[in-house]
Amino acid sequence: MARPKPELVLSDDERQTLTRWANRPKSTQRLARRARIVLACAEEPSNKAVAARLGVCPATVGTWRSRFVARRLDGLTDEPRPGAPRKVTDGTVERVVTKTLEAKPAHATHWSTRGMARTSGLSQSTVGRIWRAFGLEPHRADTFKLSADPYFVEKVRDVVGLYLSPPEKAIVLCVDEKPQVQALERTQPVLPLAPARTERATHDYTRHGTTSLFAALDVATGAVIGKCHRRHRHQEFIKFLDHVNAALVREPGVSVHVVLDNYGTHKTPAVKRWFLRHPEYHLHFTPTSASWLNQVERFFAAITEQRIRRGVFTSVPQLERAIADYLAEHNRNPEPFVWTADADSILERVKRVCERTSDSGH
Repeated sequence: MARPKPELVLSDDERQTLTRWANRPKSTQRLARRARIVLACAEEPSNKAVAARLGVCPATVGTWRSRFVARRLDGLTDEPRPGAPRKVTDGTVERVVTKTLEAKPAHATHWSTRGMARTSGLSQSTVGRIWRAFGLEPHRADTFKLSADPYFVEKVRDVVGLYLSPPEKAIVLCVDEKPQVQALERTQPVLPLAPARTERATHDYTRHGTTSLFAALDVATGAVIGKCHRRHRHQEFIKFLDHVNAALVREPGVSVHVVLDNYGTHKTPAVKRWFLRHPEYHLHFTPTSASWLNQVERFFAAITEQRIRRGVFTSVPQLERAIADYLAEHNRNPEPFVWTADADSILERVKRVCERTSDSGH
């Protein structure tokens, strides 16, 4: 004969709690499954029938039926695991995290795992685990720059408005220069990529001169009009504007909105006269110290990473040919950068940074 099963009867409060555990999205899957087993056992006396219904082992059903009858809701939680008790208490973890965030070592700018281990009396590996658990990386630092432009808000709304809602019958161009692109040749041949070995190059190099890349990114298509010049003056900028004007394919009546930063060559009298002679061009300046609003900077980052930084160039003409080839390949199948942040979200983030820096004590 089969062993008798303990009788399982649920109160209204227990049924409500178990139903909530079984259906709540944030419940752990183990607790949710145990709650479903107990609910099913309250309706079905057979462990095999409950197991077949829920897709679990009959022994599992029997275990949680017995645990619930013996300890009710508390029986569904995990019991303490066997083994030695924790040596690192919550208070110790809190002290390490607080010290990492609010204090600095006496003769250094940031904590290391060894330094924190000596101070806290813990092992280096324990400090590392605590930092990883809380996402702390004292050895890393990023940079930022807040714009002091008095018209920051107006300029952000103007430029971002062009990206998210461009005018009808208009082309939006992001224009800028990447100056002083160096033609660098490594002093020894580059060791190529191999299995289990990265590409390797010498740390030293020979300089063969520089060039400046002028570029205009079409926000709608992602196509880039580019031109290299050996110098970076307003004369070269005007030549580039002539090149852009000749290369643009647009129907009559289509205006051109140009996003620029506040570099001096963009505001010389000669440049202003060029735009007066071309009234179909409309200027939009990014705030000072906010060149990240200009989408062409993203293109400059891509060409630097993909073609220039690891390139080997024995002359400036070779570097300029490499840039021209990259532009041609890019424009065969251009893709626009997707701008998703609206002006309000950008300004809110800047506001939070201002609040943090104003309270930092520096």
